[in-house]
Amino acid sequence: QVQLVESGGGLVQPGGSLTLSCEASGSIFALNTIGWYRQAPGNQREFVAAIERGGEVNYARSGEGRFNISRDNAEDTVYLQMKNLKAEDTAVYYCNSGATSALLMGMTPGDHWGQGTQVTVSS
Repeated sequence: QVQLVESGGGLVQPGGSLTLSCEASGSIFALNTIGWYRQAPGNQREFVAAIERGGEVNYARSGEGRFNISRDNAEDTVYLQMKNLKAEDTAVYYCNSGATSALLMGMTPGDHWGQGTQVTVSS
C-alpha cells in the first residue's frame, strides 16, 4: 500500500514562489522514484518533475530553471520548489510514484497518486 500526501498549495501572485511537499509511505520499491504531475482545467495531466532515491532528476521543459525538486530519503518526502510562477502554472498538482526511473516518469506516470493540491497563480 502506497500513500502519497501533498501539501503546500495555495494562491500566489505572478512572479511569486511556492513549495509543495509530498509525504510518501509504503513500498520501498514503489517509492524509488517520486514526482509531480499537474492538471489544469480542460487539459490533460502533464509531467512536471521527478526524482529518484539516488538523486537522479528529470524536469519538464515548462519548469526548467524555475522549479527545483528535492527529497529527504530518510522521511521519503519530496519537495517541489517553484519560483517565478506564471498564470499558466495554475493547476492541481499531484504527487506520483511507481515509475522505475525519473526519465520513465517523464513519459508515463507510475501507478500511485496523491489526492492533489491546488496551485493558483493570479493577481
